Amino acid sequence: MEAVWNDVKAAIKERIPGHSYRMWIEPIKFYQNQNGNLVLTCPNFFSRKRVQENYGSIINSEMSKALGKDCGVTIVVSCDNGGRKPHAESSVQLALPNVQIRPHSGRLLRREFTFEHFVVGGNNDFAYSASLALASRKDTLQPSLFLLSQTGMGKSHLSQAIGHQILSQFPNQRVFYMTAEDFSNEMVQAFRHDAINKFKGKYRNGCDVLLLEDVHYLSGKERTQVELALTLDFLLEENKKIIFSSCYRPAEIPKLNDKLRSRLSLSLISNIDPPNFRTRVRILKKKAMTKGFAIPEKVIHFLASELTEDVRQLESGLIGISAKASLLGSPIDLMLAESVVKNIVRQRSSITIDTIKMLVCKYYGISNNDIVSRSRKQSVVRPRQMAMYLARQYTDSPLQAIGRSFNRYHATALHAINTIEKGLKENGVIQKQVEFFRQKLKAGKY
Repeated sequence: MEAVWNDVKAAIKERIPGHSYRMWIEPIKFYQNQNGNLVLTCPNFFSRKRVQENYGSIINSEMSKALGKDCGVTIVVSCDNGGRKPHAESSVQLALPNVQIRPHSGRLLRREFTFEHFVVGGNNDFAYSASLALASRKDTLQPSLFLLSQTGMGKSHLSQAIGHQILSQFPNQRVFYMTAEDFSNEMVQAFRHDAINKFKGKYRNGCDVLLLEDVHYLSGKERTQVELALTLDFLLEENKKIIFSSCYRPAEIPKLNDKLRSRLSLSLISNIDPPNFRTRVRILKKKAMTKGFAIPEKVIHFLASELTEDVRQLESGLIGISAKASLLGSPIDLMLAESVVKNIVRQRSSITIDTIKMLVCKYYGISNNDIVSRSRKQSVVRPRQMAMYLARQYTDSPLQAIGRSFNRYHATALHAINTIEKGLKENGVIQKQVEFFRQKLKAGKY
């Protein structure tokens, strides 16, 4: 019967996403055949509940196919301590692993920031897989991970999901979750109160997993950088897990000493890009289901097509239409959604190609005649490409119209946009410039 279960697992693997299989189905083991009833074991009560709710029908279906007849399937919780038998129920109420959201030090982990609630798409599948692998394996060849993305793309979600997963699988692990600013402030307080040795001991000897957000905050903080670099040395030597997050690659963070930059660069750098339309739809559906919102399909698609900046903007739109519908007693329809989205992206309507040209020319120190000229000088080409990219992002103008505005064909405009998009993934200077223009445009400061 164990061989049959292995065949069933292989069949299920073909039917569900790889990350779901690795997280929920792969850990399930064959236990025994009890009078024709298959008994399986899973690691904990939380896992058992999720598998039964989300994959119970698939397991039963594939088991029936494999055996050629209906077969009862029971999932129980494995108890490896003291040789006790697995059990399906317990008279003692045990704490669910996912509810234990207070790490040993630092900030609380948000309850909903788990792998289960993270929507995986082409923009973040590598970061998700790397995070899940680091969280699930006690021994790993890559003990540190660097999550890289712009604000609102999900790096904090993944970072905290790692903390949740480790605490659920290894409750005795000492997980520290904080921002780089928290770390710096705590160190300053330790110096002021003559407790620096206690501070050092806490991180170097009392930490198994360090989740450190927004490491770019350490720019220019030389004393904190030195202490953090020494702490990282201790943790890495002990093969402890370290997860960083930032809007910038280690090489792009200004005023960072070489030793700390080197330690950060040793991490597996995993980039998270903006979600595409299909992923935005799935994010909205997931969040609506989690929050208990009943949102019509056409409204979901409308929000996904209009709110394109980041995940936070999607969530803002979802909450906005649900709140407005509740307060006004109105049905959730396209008219209501349009009124909410209009407020969220109200600045966008005032942004034109001409205002973008003016902003870009001012920043780069060139004239409007230069940016629309036939010049191929790099000092003109890059601003032109940037302006075309921003025009595509912040106006509804088609490629043909964007091209004409710069005396170019639409193919040239497409090439320019692709060049900037590629640079956003590889070039820290371009990332900073785009972020600068985004902030100016959002604030209406042209």
